Amino acid sequence: MDRRRILLIIAAVIAALGTLLVFLYVRSADARAEDKIDAVEVLTATQPIVAGESYDDALAAGKIASKGVARSQLLQGVQTSPDALKGTVALQNLLPGEQIVADKFGANAAEVASPLGIPANKMAISINLTDPDRVAGFVNPGSEVAIFVSADSGTGNTAEAAAADQQPRTSLLLARVTVLGVGSTTPVTTTTTAEDGTQQTEQLPRTLLTLALSQDEAQKVILASKNYDVTFALLTKDSQVAQGPATKSSDILVP
Repeated sequence: MDRRRILLIIAAVIAALGTLLVFLYVRSADARAEDKIDAVEVLTATQPIVAGESYDDALAAGKIASKGVARSQLLQGVQTSPDALKGTVALQNLLPGEQIVADKFGANAAEVASPLGIPANKMAISINLTDPDRVAGFVNPGSEVAIFVSADSGTGNTAEAAAADQQPRTSLLLARVTVLGVGSTTPVTTTTTAEDGTQQTEQLPRTLLTLALSQDEAQKVILASKNYDVTFALLTKDSQVAQGPATKSSDILVP
């Protein structure tokens, strides 16, 4: 192959690559423009706000300001007017970037139940999840999540229960749960054994996540986290979640 033909091939490849990059840039720009057009100006925390702090003081100190947030990411009860919550106090700690919602503020400091701002008739528990199981770190305080639980084949409380269904399965445990806090991340060493007996050891970062739950919900999550694999799905206010039959291997591996 002569030199001229090689140069023509290289030029064609460079031209194709340039066309692809332009296409990807235009597509990304369109997506950014669409998000900007669909954004809603809502109140967010620009600095930390501590439980018991006056809303008026936080507003005057510049800790609360309007910010454009994509409509799909708006939380229920988010505020758009700086005057709506005047005269209230923060019922829990708020971090920079959090949306200002009505449930996080109350009439007086006596309503502050704890630094976490645990809602009435709820309790707080924490579970430890890997990055993939917590949506790769996109779950933050104030987020709402659906909780799924997965069981290996033969998992059950009794030998009879295990023998009744040998298929791995995944099902919805709780449809919508509020995350109160996200703790520190630590690496955990995990060893898995393949069917041929070989073992593989890897380190996965695990993070503590604190949830607001009723007693019945807390019992389910505690049991699931200690005996099964738990996975979070990040929700928006429009996310559709409903209880249904568990998904089994036979539903995926169709003969």
